[in-house]
Amino acid sequence: MKKRFLRRLLRVLAVIVLLFGLLFAYLVWVSDIPEPKIKDTAALQLQRQQPDTGLYTINNSWFRKSNSGLYELYVEGAPFERGVINGKLSKELVQLQEDYFSAQINKMVPSKFYQHFLKYFIGFFNRKLPDYVTEEFKEEIYGVSRSASDNYGYIGDKYQRILNYHSAHDIGHALQNLALVGCTSFGTWGTASADSTMIIGRNFDFYVGDDFAKNKIVAFVSPSSGHKFMSVTWGGFIGVVSGMNEQGLTVTINAAKSSYPTGAATPVSLVAREIVQYAKNISEAIAIAKKRKMFVSESFLVGSAADNKAVIIEKTPDSLSVYDPNKNEILCTNHFQSNAFWNSEPNKEMREKSSSVYRYNRLNQLLTENGKNSVQKTIDILRNYRGMNNADIGLGNEKAVNQFIAHHSIVFEPQKLLVWVSTSPWQLGPYVCYDLKKVFALQGMKQNREVNEAQYSIPADPFIYTPEFKRFEQFRHYRAAIEEGKKINPDSLVADNPAFYNSYILAGDYCFKNKEYKRAAAFYQKALTLEIANHGEREHAETMLKKSLEKSKN
Repeated sequence: MKKRFLRRLLRVLAVIVLLFGLLFAYLVWVSDIPEPKIKDTAALQLQRQQPDTGLYTINNSWFRKSNSGLYELYVEGAPFERGVINGKLSKELVQLQEDYFSAQINKMVPSKFYQHFLKYFIGFFNRKLPDYVTEEFKEEIYGVSRSASDNYGYIGDKYQRILNYHSAHDIGHALQNLALVGCTSFGTWGTASADSTMIIGRNFDFYVGDDFAKNKIVAFVSPSSGHKFMSVTWGGFIGVVSGMNEQGLTVTINAAKSSYPTGAATPVSLVAREIVQYAKNISEAIAIAKKRKMFVSESFLVGSAADNKAVIIEKTPDSLSVYDPNKNEILCTNHFQSNAFWNSEPNKEMREKSSSVYRYNRLNQLLTENGKNSVQKTIDILRNYRGMNNADIGLGNEKAVNQFIAHHSIVFEPQKLLVWVSTSPWQLGPYVCYDLKKVFALQGMKQNREVNEAQYSIPADPFIYTPEFKRFEQFRHYRAAIEEGKKINPDSLVADNPAFYNSYILAGDYCFKNKEYKRAAAFYQKALTLEIANHGEREHAETMLKKSLEKSKN
């Protein structure tokens, strides 16, 4: 009997092993993305030159680091050619950005087994991604990928990795819906602006660790087809999250509540890229958005010099609606505003459980208090870290316009083709001004020189020189130490950011982990008296308070 049972058990185990082997082989097969076929590969022979210290060039294209700390990139040509040139000019940043991205993944998913599983999950999930990316963008991404690192072959080949990274925002947005930290954008024109000029401002609050935001690139692109445009980006990324073209059309993206995706579609950043490259007005932007399928919900705030107004294109995986406020200002956080989506279940959940409505109301309050808008006033709003009625809600609160996590902040004047880009830290450093007319009029660069408009730049926020800001930096140091498993004094953590609910939640979690239940309960109780950003964190504090009180009785 025992022998028969063992034989049956071995057969079952053999079948299970075989099935897992077949599944693994299938995942490897479907996650293998074919490279695009390039007819003319002559660009691969191009070599970057260094005509001056800190300046790299290939023909008319160039790459340099500004005195502001921002990198500046100008590329031109056909898709594959400009991709190759982009990659070769900025290859150190392409590789460094992947190092930073991978380090953050390792921090979030420390298990090698789960990392391996994640690799094939994303490969399976994105197996049809090339079907939703235009040939032009595939060729450009392929060109950039030729300069990618040789150190991550275990994740995938260079093209597969760089292509997949373009959907990282979408996958992260979908999988982290309950803790979504969102962007803020707004615009004024006509009677709402001091000189009637259109002004669009936005904070791009996409956080993948401090290192990821270190090397921002202000990219100026002169494609062989479509409009010349600029965007703020990072090494290896050709998508657009904040951009403006030579026609004075701007596009910025704000995440909205999504259901969990079931398969690949066009990455949001590539939809925005197509809009800024090929649309000259709002109607053309809407037409482009309509024809692309996305797997997450997103708001595209589109400003148009030609139309002298801005609208929000609200797009879900299934449908599209356009929100036009029919007045001289527009505000956008992370919930939809159109009649079509206002009462949808995901949007109601976003309004009720996230920080979006509070931040929207605070943005509206600031705009009303400021009177007629200007570039300086726009930047002041983007830098504002207070709550409603100027309440102290702690530094880093999601309910504030400035959450101290922005990858970048940006302001556009579409009619003048002027753009201001923030410098570190976050949006508190100087905003550097560029004139697109002048940058695109340059015929190459032979000497390293500044291309920004120094006379229009906006100075740094004096807040960075205050004791309060220094204490916030110390708070972040303590928070990082907790994440790394180091010992801290939780009283010091809360003392450095005493009005921030999350200071007390972090301190409570730290004490609970160290079995100091009574102390943990006191921290959770304090957190619940403060301005908590979202429903998920309030639930966490309430649950942990209950557990701490129960544990402290034993």
